[in-house]
Amino acid sequence: MKNLSNILDGLPLIKVIPQDVLKLLLKNTQIMKKHYAKDEIIHMDGDRCKQMEVILSGHVAIERIDQEGNLLTITEFFSGDIIGGNLLFSKNPHYPLTVTAKAPVDLLAFSKETTFSLCTHYPDFLASYLEYVSDHTLLLGDKIKHYVQRTIRESLLTYFESELKRQGVNPIELPMSKKALAERIGVQRTSLSRELQKMKHDGLIDYDATHIKLL
Repeated sequence: MKNLSNILDGLPLIKVIPQDVLKLLLKNTQIMKKHYAKDEIIHMDGDRCKQMEVILSGHVAIERIDQEGNLLTITEFFSGDIIGGNLLFSKNPHYPLTVTAKAPVDLLAFSKETTFSLCTHYPDFLASYLEYVSDHTLLLGDKIKHYVQRTIRESLLTYFESELKRQGVNPIELPMSKKALAERIGVQRTSLSRELQKMKHDGLIDYDATHIKLL
């Protein structure tokens, strides 16, 4: 419990709950800890959202598969992020996308009843919950819109430019395999390779197995 308490103290949504209340909820299993292995599906597209889940540790991807079978990573969540917070009180509380563990993940699951009780009794919890849900609903909507409208080249250039700003060097080091990059932008591995070759031919980039240079 000591290690778990240390983790919870660092999570914005959790730290506003009084310690004695939090311990009681954990003891009574009104809040439950869950674990998922790497690549395990946490929620399938269409699953009913019955709980709000706070990520304690790990890496979660929100994904969809298009009609051609391409896997598109819409966004990624990490420690402190919330899964299902925007769906729990919806009239249609079903996941529109698949939620997958990209690394071993520990979650803290709050039932709908427990979440509602915390919102009604603790204004700081309610404010933190509403702020997070509002900000991330807009963010997720923007990401879906951008991914759907962009060409493969536009998606790649946007990603490379963001990595250039983050790493501060050119060439940039690819932090993932080309297969993972293809999944991130929702295309087949062969389509990604073709577009990289075209971009190199057009003088936009140069690259090797692990680095991309923007020209």
